[in-house]
Amino acid sequence: MQDREFSEIVSLICKEDPRFDRKAYAFVRQALDHTVQELRREQPGRASKSPHVTGAELMEGVRTCALDQFGPLAKTVLNGWGIHSCSDVGDIVFNLIDCSVFSKTDSDRREDFADIFDFDEAFVKPFQPARKRRSTSARPFDAV
Repeated sequence: MQDREFSEIVSLICKEDPRFDRKAYAFVRQALDHTVQELRREQPGRASKSPHVTGAELMEGVRTCALDQFGPLAKTVLNGWGIHSCSDVGDIVFNLIDCSVFSKTDSDRREDFADIFDFDEAFVKPFQPARKRRSTSARPFDAV
């Protein structure tokens, strides 16, 4: 699908469902492309042209793409686009399915995206400093 056509479809979707920024749709599309490439690389025997991607596989692609592109700001960027959970990505995917941008199998459901991972665990925790060990011999500073 050409970018202009995709952009026009996303504009229509955003009028109907204003929860998500246009950039969220472009990012999910990019994450899907990344996921398909990774699956082809990791599993050469998988369907060659356009392998089916599960909700969990797409969410792993979303996670890696967000961390690669935005680093410690990944959660902030996604939240700014209206994506606060895996279920939000599922809603974006199904909005695109409803407009025939993405396809699905009979077994695919929005619920496939529910609770795959916690956004703080996925996007914040990797950048938090390791816990400091508390020394048992530590003393408060002596008064001068």
